[in-house]
Amino acid sequence: MRTRTTLSACLALMMLTACGSGGDEAAVTIERIVTVSDGDYLASTYVDGVLAPDGQRDLLTRLRIDNGEVSAEHLEVSNSVTSAPEVLALSPDGTTAFVTERLGQRQPGMTRAQQLPQGNRLFAVDISSSPRIIGTTTIAHSPEALAVSPDGARIATASNTAEASIIQLIPWTTTGFGESRQYDLATLGITGDPARPRGGALATNVHWHPNGRAVAVNITTQNRVAFFTVDDTGLRPWGAPVTTGADPFVGRFTPDGRHYVTSDWGRNLTTTNLAERLPATRSKLSVIRLTATGDHHVTATAESDKSAEGIAINPAGDRIATINMRGTVFPPDSPAHDPQASVSLLRLDPTTGALTKLGDYPLDGILPEGGAFDPTGNYFLATIYQPRTPTSPGSGLQIYRVTPDRLTPIQHIPLPHGVHHVATTAK
Repeated sequence: MRTRTTLSACLALMMLTACGSGGDEAAVTIERIVTVSDGDYLASTYVDGVLAPDGQRDLLTRLRIDNGEVSAEHLEVSNSVTSAPEVLALSPDGTTAFVTERLGQRQPGMTRAQQLPQGNRLFAVDISSSPRIIGTTTIAHSPEALAVSPDGARIATASNTAEASIIQLIPWTTTGFGESRQYDLATLGITGDPARPRGGALATNVHWHPNGRAVAVNITTQNRVAFFTVDDTGLRPWGAPVTTGADPFVGRFTPDGRHYVTSDWGRNLTTTNLAERLPATRSKLSVIRLTATGDHHVTATAESDKSAEGIAINPAGDRIATINMRGTVFPPDSPAHDPQASVSLLRLDPTTGALTKLGDYPLDGILPEGGAFDPTGNYFLATIYQPRTPTSPGSGLQIYRVTPDRLTPIQHIPLPHGVHHVATTAK
């Protein structure tokens, strides 16, 4: 399915108080934005297991904003909100989007979350013009995350099967995917309780070092991050795993490669009861200083906000944002309910790794997860999975203008239900 819609800035903002930020500030221009949307899950599915009404679809959307004018094209691509907001990444040249699915596509008659099959596919989508799938390959079941190497030649994925946490390196060229190389994290030293599945390890993030010769893997259930060098012979541990705060769900290398920053969600992973699982306290960030000898260590920490799931670092490497769903996933009659989500902005010293909290900024929506700075660093885009109320801004993107010490909301872009991750490129 491929559809095209064009929305003016005023139409995109008609549910807000104004059609822009006012004054003489220039309207938003971002050359290429890509989002993924899950058509199967509602926010309430996490509570009651009931899927969204049939007829909604998993989508990839390619957008362009030119002086506030938005154009968008949609393509059906299987994906799932149940993974970390790490299942979408763009090639360095901006021509290809890669997407993976933690849960497979819904089939006719499916009404419950437990009926959805495990996912095991990695997709390549040409986004240079109208989006189209140009490659599909089978990978390990239940992929949680992917990342594209700085040269665009390899895709790293992290999957959690019943037996193992698996990292795969999959070659990519203009002719398609090559043969995957697969690594069980247990054979690379990531072990734990032998009585638990995968030794108790759950990998939720993989990210390439900017030099392309190393990757980081977040082991969220063990409160640590493992680093591995990458060469033609495969993966090898790069120092000992580093202990972070509780539940380091996602992470990013800084652009200069000096540090790795994790968003430590802080969930209670020993329970499946959602109210007991999500933290009542604020999430945190950990800044890991990297060394050539592998003597990596946490050099700074700071609070973000409750249930911080996604993380982004600006191109200059001196600002970090987290996307915080707070208690928006809970129904209004729940004592754990929060009426509004937020985005946290922090200052990072690229040299020392010191963190300074700048503020929490309202995000009007339920279950926001992913976010990204635009290539200039002037804007931050946060996803909104579904509206808070029938009169609230709907599913889509909230765009903030970034000034040195704050975020200012300036535009809302409506999109199909279930937007949960976003990536941008200047090309």
